[in-house]
Amino acid sequence: MAQYDLETLSRRIILPSMPVTGEEKARAAYQDLGQKLARQEMWDELSREIRAADSHRAATAGGESAALLLAFGARGDVVAVAEDALHGGAAPCPDGIDALEAICAEHGGDYAIALVVALAHVDLGWAWRAAPPRNDVAAAQRRAQRHFSRAADILEPHCGFAENAPSLAAAQCALMPGLPDAGNIQIADHFEDLIDLDPACPRHMRALGAALLPACHGTHRALELEARRTAARTGDIWGAGGYTWVYFDAMALDAGALQAVDTAFFIDGLRDILRRRPDQHTANLLAAFCAVTLRDAAAPADNGNRAELRACLDWILRDHLHELHPLVWTQAAHRPGLAALPSRGALITEGRQTALRAIAAQFADDIAAGKSIAFSPTGMYLLPAL
Repeated sequence: MAQYDLETLSRRIILPSMPVTGEEKARAAYQDLGQKLARQEMWDELSREIRAADSHRAATAGGESAALLLAFGARGDVVAVAEDALHGGAAPCPDGIDALEAICAEHGGDYAIALVVALAHVDLGWAWRAAPPRNDVAAAQRRAQRHFSRAADILEPHCGFAENAPSLAAAQCALMPGLPDAGNIQIADHFEDLIDLDPACPRHMRALGAALLPACHGTHRALELEARRTAARTGDIWGAGGYTWVYFDAMALDAGALQAVDTAFFIDGLRDILRRRPDQHTANLLAAFCAVTLRDAAAPADNGNRAELRACLDWILRDHLHELHPLVWTQAAHRPGLAALPSRGALITEGRQTALRAIAAQFADDIAAGKSIAFSPTGMYLLPAL
């Protein structure tokens, strides 16, 4: 296919671009509120906000838990400072996490404050595991394990079901891959409780799939089993979509998951997800997955699954996409956990170019013939060459 510059593609592919989306605004609003309340030491108010969000299962249009976003904002300053130190090759100062520990002690029995502090320890544990190579690896692993163990101690007195708190159950699941004695059955049981508490949130199902990969001491057999069980339990909400959500991040991270997936079941799930959640965030997420994630996924013994799943891009574009969310496409092109990312403007430009090139490749013959591709809420259509 001929290579076109971004300006040319923008003329030939008529697709409104949203540099800032409603989903981003909603996520930022919850995170900013959590950060503001923590900075102003309004811990009782933060607790009320998290509890209310849990009680009402408040979420963004894209399905992100409001309670977890509040907790993310509340611990963000402490975690960011520690991560910066580790990326610079230094051990982080303990003052930040010690201050959170003191607040947790002052609010004994309050699961919302325990949630914030425990998740801060989980974040720091993963940050130590990802510390630069010049650090003592064994020492870094020991520090990571201490953070995971401390998070487990903080969460131990609390129960997500007893508190009717999906955020608390999610924190307990987030901790599982960091613990040395968390087997497939235990992980699956914890995630089953979480998903039953909050079946409308796809993030929980995506996390389950990633937690069952061999890199986390899981197996592809366990992944397939839990994907099918999740689809059966959430069928009234997602149809076959539960199967797809469980495999979604797993296939992005593990070539074996791409080989193991039941493609027909997965594609049924894609269709059911878009029927039940027809918003443009979800349409961009699934289109970028087919176009970018599956393109970049390693598959040393490709059994045809990649091509079959990537072919879904055609009907997703034609039937569901009418607004471009560039950052969704950028996220599909970057693995999480990078030490540094370009500016927001650069990420938006990258995402837009990634999306336009993927669309141009999908309709290469039409564009080569001089036609333009136009997207609208009523569907995609071709404009004749001038």
